[in-house]
Amino acid sequence: MEKLKTRWGIESNWQVALIFIVFAITGSTASYIGKPILSFLHIDTESFGTFGYWTIRIILLFIVYQFMLVFFGWLFGQYKFFWNFEKKMLRRIGFKRFVD
Repeated sequence: MEKLKTRWGIESNWQVALIFIVFAITGSTASYIGKPILSFLHIDTESFGTFGYWTIRIILLFIVYQFMLVFFGWLFGQYKFFWNFEKKMLRRIGFKRFVD
């Protein structure tokens, strides 16, 4: 646990627990709301095929997840950690000029 706290730059076990809770809630919520969003946009396997549907769903979930991660991080008082986490992740996937 100490290595994780040092790596993430946090001080207490309580913060680690909150961060894990935020990751769990965000992942579950993003997955849960994905299908209704696609349904609202009339995106299904009949119109886009199985491959197209899942490609669009994964991209949509990735985008929704990014916003929700920062939101739930803020809600649980860990905004600074999740905003830095988000910037680091976006830099790694090629959006460096948008987050600096």
